[in-house]
Amino acid sequence: MNSAIVRTLLVRGMLAGLIAAVPALLFAYLVGEGPVDAAIAFESANSHEHGEELVSRSVQSTAGLATGMLIFGIAVGGIAALAFCFALGRVGRFSPRATAALTALAAFLLLYLVPMLKYPASPPAVGNPDTIGQRTALFFLMIVLSVLLGIAATMLGRRLAPRWGNWNASVTAALAFAAAVTVAMVFLPSGDNIPKGFPASDLWEFRLASIGIQAVLWAGFGLLFGYLAERVLAPSPVPHRVPAPVA
Repeated sequence: MNSAIVRTLLVRGMLAGLIAAVPALLFAYLVGEGPVDAAIAFESANSHEHGEELVSRSVQSTAGLATGMLIFGIAVGGIAALAFCFALGRVGRFSPRATAALTALAAFLLLYLVPMLKYPASPPAVGNPDTIGQRTALFFLMIVLSVLLGIAATMLGRRLAPRWGNWNASVTAALAFAAAVTVAMVFLPSGDNIPKGFPASDLWEFRLASIGIQAVLWAGFGLLFGYLAERVLAPSPVPHRVPAPVA
């Protein structure tokens, strides 16, 4: 794959990420803002500090949310497009659309779902503000471990496939990945600190909404980028026109 094609796919990946962020933004606004408002209300009712807001809540939930989601979509779309370029033809004989779908699924699992099992998303009022730097570092460490273990599991599956068959090799690699992730989660410190009296239903709804936002984003990206990548790598043939006979 030459640099011109990679550059084209990178641009299309960023475009797909931007478009996929739109339904994710709507999901975040319609489903995620309710638990956030409830968490802010709990924090306001139980906090003795009442500082002035630099940005109003209405701006945070509209323009701020839109800006963050769209920029995030562009960024992860570009990164996923580069991962697609590396994975195409190396993880199996899959079409561009299938490879894009697998890339999106792997990104959702490795970049979000697996790290979230150890360090789940938390709304305002959950977590000590003094430890936010430590908790952020632990979350990114879990992302790095998840990605590295995912790559190692893929390499293991490819190495075992000629001797064990694709199915047995894939199951073995998946089990090895799960075991390694479990060990990492056991030894990494916990980062959750739920204040006493915080409604469990609000916390549950917030974390479900967080999963839903990521699922909508990556599903949309996989479908759209697969179509765009196929247009680049396997364009439709131009129909051959038979010249009309001269009378």
